[in-house]
Amino acid sequence: MQILSIIIPCYNEEETVELFYRETEKIHNQLGKYYFEYIFVNDGSTDNTLKKIKNLANIEKNVHYLSFSRNFGKEAAIYAGLKRATGDYVTVMDADLQDPPELLIEMLRIIHSDDFDCVGARRISRQGESIVRSWFAKKFYQLINKIGEVEMVDGARDFRLMTRPMVNSILELSEYNRFSKGIFAWVGYNTKYLTYENKERIAGKTSWSFWGLFKYSIEGIINFSETPLNIASFIGAFSCFASIIAMIFIVLKTLIFKDPTSGWPSLVCIILFIGGIQLLCLGILGKYISRIFLETKKRPIYIIKEQDDHEWNNK
Repeated sequence: MQILSIIIPCYNEEETVELFYRETEKIHNQLGKYYFEYIFVNDGSTDNTLKKIKNLANIEKNVHYLSFSRNFGKEAAIYAGLKRATGDYVTVMDADLQDPPELLIEMLRIIHSDDFDCVGARRISRQGESIVRSWFAKKFYQLINKIGEVEMVDGARDFRLMTRPMVNSILELSEYNRFSKGIFAWVGYNTKYLTYENKERIAGKTSWSFWGLFKYSIEGIINFSETPLNIASFIGAFSCFASIIAMIFIVLKTLIFKDPTSGWPSLVCIILFIGGIQLLCLGILGKYISRIFLETKKRPIYIIKEQDDHEWNNK
């Protein structure tokens, strides 16, 4: 019997944990030849999420859990789950059921019948999201695909079914600053996407604010593109060239027309403009340097405070 490992990152999901398990088990019953291995990763929840997971693990032997010492973020939770997964196939799903479990049936069919190493889920609509949030999300994918090293599919979720070789390749990328969508694309492998209409949460509230998503998008751009550095270099070179031309013009004008340059307001504006460009470029450099600083510290990506004591793959 082949094993399907399901990784579920959880942050304040006390209302959805049991609902998720019940709905996914309905699919499990339809796929009798697979053993479902559930790995719930409690990412420092402040509600009763861990208690709900423990109650479930006490009843169901195929439910495992890891609990972090604090909130390390979804990327750390995904990585921890991938490290603990023992399945022939591995998938990442959200506990709020925005990732439809019924797609697993088609994903498994495709990955067996066709030459694919990964089958991902892609939303073709953002129904239920605000117009502003949807617009920024679309623009992010357009931007990252123009300047990034790898192509990221608009609407693609972390929800995807992966073969063991692909998971092993992902685990080789043990970098501290992680952006899973980019990592999934960077390792390559043949990938097919299944489209579906967006689904809203079944319960609870999302922990992703607009500002949190904005910072997450900045992380993705920095982790998978050197274009901001190139832009900063271009701006610096252009400003230097423009200032030299301006100085030559002022000198020639003074020598020919005996008219010393005047206009303090314009001079102040120019100084402020150049100073702003310098600060912008320093900020871009600072973001990259901070990533180097964090990587050189070699801190762990996460700290596990507790975990279940089940025998893994207890069929």
